Amino acid sequence: MLSSLRILDLTWVLGGPFASQILGELGAEIIKIESPEGDQSRAYPPYYFEGDSSFFLSTNRGKKSVVINLKSAQGREVFYDLVRQCDAVMYGFAPDVPARLGIDFAALEKINPRIVVGQLIGLHDEPPYATQPSFDIIAQALSGVMSITGEANGRPNRVGYQVADLAAGLYLANGILAGVIHALKTGSGKKIQISLLDCQLAMLTWQAQNYFVSGDIPQASGSRHPMLAPSEVFRCADEKYVAISATTEQFWQPFCKAIDAPELAVDARFTTGELRIKNVAALAQQLAGIFARFAREDAVARLEWARVPVGPVNNVADALAQPLASIRRMVQTLPHPVSGAMMKFLGNPFKYDGAEPLSYPPKLGAHTAEILAKLCGYDATTLQNLHAQGAIKLGEKHV
Repeated sequence: MLSSLRILDLTWVLGGPFASQILGELGAEIIKIESPEGDQSRAYPPYYFEGDSSFFLSTNRGKKSVVINLKSAQGREVFYDLVRQCDAVMYGFAPDVPARLGIDFAALEKINPRIVVGQLIGLHDEPPYATQPSFDIIAQALSGVMSITGEANGRPNRVGYQVADLAAGLYLANGILAGVIHALKTGSGKKIQISLLDCQLAMLTWQAQNYFVSGDIPQASGSRHPMLAPSEVFRCADEKYVAISATTEQFWQPFCKAIDAPELAVDARFTTGELRIKNVAALAQQLAGIFARFAREDAVARLEWARVPVGPVNNVADALAQPLASIRRMVQTLPHPVSGAMMKFLGNPFKYDGAEPLSYPPKLGAHTAEILAKLCGYDATTLQNLHAQGAIKLGEKHV
């Protein structure tokens, strides 16, 4: 769908590469610009496959790797030549770095008036925040997310995956697309800035609105939904856990019948959604005793038959092995481009006609010669000279 869109991706580690991989999953051409040392996540421990970290492999499919030394004058000129041929640039440098490197929006707009620049930052771009490093866990802490994650009265917990990085990646991808639409309509480029902290604050949605309305500060409540009941996790007779959400009258009556507890349906404490949340502790105690009588498979089967929202609480291995992951093509296998060894990857969540699996993550500099020859018209002599000057780094077969 985005096959005519070409993006220069200078991001690294997680949030930015996740954003560019999303755009690649939608069909955009992603040119990953790396320093001579490469994306630092290529070497992240502890798991490796054919020399690359599993962390790097997770967010760099479908990309072409071009190595440019942006600290050299010649390298910047090479980068400018690419900017002339592209629709968007995205980076995740500290706020003051783009201007120092000469690749901020003001500089790139002069080279390509239609260029869109997406900037990913941690907190803010003015002192004292501009120079303050901020990673996923810091954004989760500052945003209040950790205070509503985990068990009631327990220690603050971070979300199990890097939600601040990944949410920022989603926002960044959307921002790039909005900027490109603006450029197509007006002929003028746009700068979009995404802050990890902003995104986490934005995702508080109804928790923040509840606080604005009531003044009550949201608290952690484990798996229990703070506004709807019953909606939480229960342990079954086989020590396995099941998640249920029978929160509306459409589901409440069939739920009680399916778990052989018709008395709950007529209990005066639980006859409406408002009463169920008011008496949620008593309801949860009743349900804990009931689910303790069923094996999880039995509980799930009963509730699925009654068309009540239910699901086993899977570990990661179970989640990737479940039939739905296969049906939805969310696990794919790709061959390593050199060794041919097969490796599994997550699939494309965007389902559309013509969607193709993304290619294997690139080796460092594997596409430097190809891209610079194709887009900038550099001949072999020019490429070799730039390589010798340290402005670019060619892949092994071109050296």
